[in-house]
Amino acid sequence: MFKEALVQSPQSWFGGGGALLWDNSASTSNGYTLGNDMRQKSFSELEYGAKRKQTRRDRFLAEIEAITPRSELVQVLEPYYPAGKRGRPPIGLERMLRMYVAQQCFGLSDEGAEDALYDSQAIRAFVGIDLSREAAPDATTLLKFRRLLEKHQLTKAIFQVVNDHLEDKGLLLRQGTIVDASIIAAPPSTKNRDKARDPEMHQTRKGKQWYFGMKAHIGVDAVSGMVHSLVGTAANVGDVTQTEKLLHGEEKLVFADAGYTGADKRPELKDKAVKWVVAAKRGLLKAMPEGPERDRLKALEKAKAQIRSLVEHPFHVIKNRFGHRKVRYRGLAKNTAQLFSLFALANLVQTKDRILAQGVIAP
Repeated sequence: MFKEALVQSPQSWFGGGGALLWDNSASTSNGYTLGNDMRQKSFSELEYGAKRKQTRRDRFLAEIEAITPRSELVQVLEPYYPAGKRGRPPIGLERMLRMYVAQQCFGLSDEGAEDALYDSQAIRAFVGIDLSREAAPDATTLLKFRRLLEKHQLTKAIFQVVNDHLEDKGLLLRQGTIVDASIIAAPPSTKNRDKARDPEMHQTRKGKQWYFGMKAHIGVDAVSGMVHSLVGTAANVGDVTQTEKLLHGEEKLVFADAGYTGADKRPELKDKAVKWVVAAKRGLLKAMPEGPERDRLKALEKAKAQIRSLVEHPFHVIKNRFGHRKVRYRGLAKNTAQLFSLFALANLVQTKDRILAQGVIAP
């Protein structure tokens, strides 16, 4: 019932049904809300609030609004954000954070995010923009905000804040870890200013197919499926070489596919007090004769695969739901910084039903 009331209609974003002309919670230019400011509604807000159909974008943004720990994120970012003591006052931190979240959720470029604010009433309502009173932040402003996050490694801080928030709600356990990696393609073309491909990306072969790009190595909680560790490398880096960086140190079990065979014998991992549950190579099962022993091994591998399947869920969210199938920037640093934001949002999306079921809205 709580979830239905939360996302029942975009009308609630504007203070009620289309008949109301005044709003008691107008947004200021810095993105925060003033409780007693009386603001007249624009015709576009009234028209949008009176519509009967609720789109999937409306529901998705309403859920993101409810489950994102905004006050905690603002508190982490505020020391690095310009105070605006000289010159033109900067746009509010919370408003820029909302614009950045919308950009990542819909896989938009900086220019695309600016256009979306003008095109979509739902995104304007989420960010807190009223075009009748002010212009939307432009692409250059979003670019500078993104570079600020990259410079001070704040996307990693966002990732940690979200995980701490989920852990406080009992949604992130630390009994076991599943490790895996996925290739994210990069443009292989040399038709650019430098007449060359990104030097920090690399090509690799998977099966009989060649890929060019980077790898996202993640460590996932074996119970909840939440990502707790992330490393970005070139695509030709072996999965097993990054295993140590994906463990938080409190797990008792580590699940991995056959690409991590021999991880327990590596110098940096052989002293770890964990039990390694690594999938057997395909050739082992095929080489065994038919019989009870093969059936037992087949059932064991199926049980392992069912547990490891949790690691595919975050990749599904960022690649299919957020549309991040290719890197957007040049260089590993920028793309890894974006991955921290994407996986933080993926953790929220995966746990939204459990968060909303608790009946507690993020401040």
